Amino acid sequence: MGSTITEKILAAHAGVDSVSPGEIIMCKVDLAMANDVTAPPAADAFARMEVGRVWDAAKIALVASHFAPAKDIASAGLLSRMRQFAQQHGIEHYFEAGRGGIEHILLPEEALVIPGDVVIGADSHSCTYGALGCFSTGVGSTDLAAVWATGEIWLRVPESMRIEYTGRPGPWVVGKDLILTVIAEIGDDGARYMAMEHTGEAIGHLSMDSRLTLTNMAIEAGAKSGIIPADETTIGYVSGRQQEMGRQRDMQVFASDETAAYARELTIDVDAIEPMVARPSLPSLSVPVTEVSGTRVDQVFIGSCTNARIEDLRIAAHVLGDHQIAKHVRVMVIPATQRVWQQANAEGLLDRFAAAGCAVSTPTCGACLGAHMGVLGPGEVCVSTSNRNYVGRMGDPTADVYLANPAVAMATAVAGEIAHPAEVQPVAPAERGVLVGG
Repeated sequence: MGSTITEKILAAHAGVDSVSPGEIIMCKVDLAMANDVTAPPAADAFARMEVGRVWDAAKIALVASHFAPAKDIASAGLLSRMRQFAQQHGIEHYFEAGRGGIEHILLPEEALVIPGDVVIGADSHSCTYGALGCFSTGVGSTDLAAVWATGEIWLRVPESMRIEYTGRPGPWVVGKDLILTVIAEIGDDGARYMAMEHTGEAIGHLSMDSRLTLTNMAIEAGAKSGIIPADETTIGYVSGRQQEMGRQRDMQVFASDETAAYARELTIDVDAIEPMVARPSLPSLSVPVTEVSGTRVDQVFIGSCTNARIEDLRIAAHVLGDHQIAKHVRVMVIPATQRVWQQANAEGLLDRFAAAGCAVSTPTCGACLGAHMGVLGPGEVCVSTSNRNYVGRMGDPTADVYLANPAVAMATAVAGEIAHPAEVQPVAPAERGVLVGG
């Protein structure tokens, strides 16, 4: 019997010929990441180990993202603790506010993640990096401290779920809609502790930005990881990022064997998918946008590690066109990273958003987790491009959050109620070359 791509990557990092689901292994780690929420407790745990120095200061990334810029004194304390740890250990990849952004978009952008890697992050959405053909998963701060000390992590080899996407995405359909469709079918724990392997002809029609969104939400299905086998699009993206950043590492491109065993296999007809909206308060409660059209909203948030890349902002700006934001709606647009912010600014996107009545912010995770820059009040309704709409996630527990792609989000902002983007902008973005992310 053959092996899956996930099993091959883990075997290579465990130094063995093969591994099987359920087996406990020790894997060498290529990159270990933490943010301002998870780094301080990891630093404290590391100090208690009394091992002195981290195993490799060049293989650790620390990112000021969740409460950055510091929203209060407590947040400033967390950021200070992470900053001190970075300075103490000479952490090469430390990203301060104004020089980084949201980690799950930042690290691929910085060419710190490549195909074949094992990446461990102290954040649940560390599964994002699997879009680059690597194994990537989230852990707790104590586990991360152990990685900092040893460069290794113990893992139970996950079973794999193979999801084959057939057809081609239609107008207004992007990676967000594919993953919401899958979660609606299998449920919020339908891939519990599995590696969600995304494959099929439709993947070839997705930009790298869209693929990163697809794997970002693996955790919303309970998965251990998400992964997309590297193809020409992946290699082109990674090579381009490596060249721009001056970081060269050899890639290891793995692929599943035809005889590999899967715990579950699923086929998704992408031709049949419409823009999807997840109703309150679970991603699995996703339906076509037309089923919730007309729902009045108070706020729209375009941002987060799911949909704040340059492609997402281009799509939103395309839908916005010459329109203004509905008078009763407030809109937060938060680019993912400093580089995305600068690119969107150079393209005139930020000015267009501001002129239409949007609040445009520096890169931060704040609004996504209900920390700052867009906290919801009692009974308010929000359409968000983020990955979670759990009760109380973005603010008051009586608020309702709907999840959608950037086109639906901006159409909603203009209409003042949930709307299909074609109702606001009749020309689909692909017809004007807007979908050029990656």
